[in-house]
Amino acid sequence: MREGTTWEDVHGELVRLARCKAVYDADEARWLVEGQRLRVWEGLGYGSMLDYLERTFGYAPKAASERLRVAHALEELPLVRDELAANRLAWSAVRELTRVVVPQTQEAWIGAAVGKTVREIEQLVSGHEPGDLPDDPKRDRSRRHVIRLEVSGDSLAAFRDAKRALELEVGHALDDDGLVRLMADAVLGGTAREAGTSAYQIALTVCDECGKGTRDGAGAVIAVDDATVEAAMCDGQLIGNPHVGQAPKATQRVPPRIRRQVIRRQHGRCAVPGCRSAKFLELHHLDGRDVPDCHDPSRIVGLCGSHHRQHHLGLLVIDGRAPDGLRFSHADGRPYGAPMPVVVRSFEAEALSALKSLGWKAGEARAAVTAVGGADSVEATLRRALAYLRERSGVSRCRERPSPYRLARAA
Repeated sequence: MREGTTWEDVHGELVRLARCKAVYDADEARWLVEGQRLRVWEGLGYGSMLDYLERTFGYAPKAASERLRVAHALEELPLVRDELAANRLAWSAVRELTRVVVPQTQEAWIGAAVGKTVREIEQLVSGHEPGDLPDDPKRDRSRRHVIRLEVSGDSLAAFRDAKRALELEVGHALDDDGLVRLMADAVLGGTAREAGTSAYQIALTVCDECGKGTRDGAGAVIAVDDATVEAAMCDGQLIGNPHVGQAPKATQRVPPRIRRQVIRRQHGRCAVPGCRSAKFLELHHLDGRDVPDCHDPSRIVGLCGSHHRQHHLGLLVIDGRAPDGLRFSHADGRPYGAPMPVVVRSFEAEALSALKSLGWKAGEARAAVTAVGGADSVEATLRRALAYLRERSGVSRCRERPSPYRLARAA
């Protein structure tokens, strides 16, 4: 540093670098998308795009994945990309915004985010889903939680071995949710249990009026999503209203003898083809819980926690009768495990975002857009998809508030 340098000089240089970095980040996003499209890593002999980015930029796999996710999101969000290039929004802020912003809500989110710190933007985004507006009510069930650990090399190696062992057992890669849940089940459930009862007990409180649920965790009350509530209602114990002065009696939803029969019929493994999970199976009612003879073993199937949740999220479809007549398929109608279809066109992606903003689950929305494919505009695809969904469900799940899609089109 030269003699006589002032803090104003340093500040000026840092501001210049920040502006250069903003332009760089926006430019990098554009070229990352192009590099993935042209499979740039293959020409150099690398194993994947993540391998290429780690060796070219020094990005660890998780950081590289986030860079790619944001880059693809910015392809559909030109206003957000312009704010990044102009250094009005930092890349870290854009990373958070791309979790919820869709093309129709860009202006509203940009207006709410400009001038805020990254931490403030994280709080602004938390509790929202794609298609929401910044001033929409937050849904605690949509909120994600971060766990940070600092461990020794020995503990890290043990953690990686444990993750690999669990993935080999279930037969597929585990995301963070699935990994933490299985590890917790292994500790809380122990190694020996009776097949007629649940692996371990949790306290899940469900509101009779709104259906929202919370779970107690070591003294903390934590909101859970609809899929968690639905899965618990399939195979839980009901204890009534535990207010002071009352002594509710716990009743198991599925009789223990039926539970034992189902689990043993499946040889203690998840019923989904290819899944090798043999721990902490949960029962699922194929025809719902309010039909006559809902506890008939032919109407119940045992699933691992991960596949049970996928079903209640609308991403895994299960129908037929147990044990030999079960059919498993993806939300878009493909048999379970079949190759993914070609990526939907841009206007179909807009229709997907619009349907989710209207309250339909992601799996339902994708299944509808796939089923009515062939339209040549967003409006036509959306109309056909809504007709398809309402015909299948018999009801509309649209929210009372106007959707961002309709507001944008009306403008």
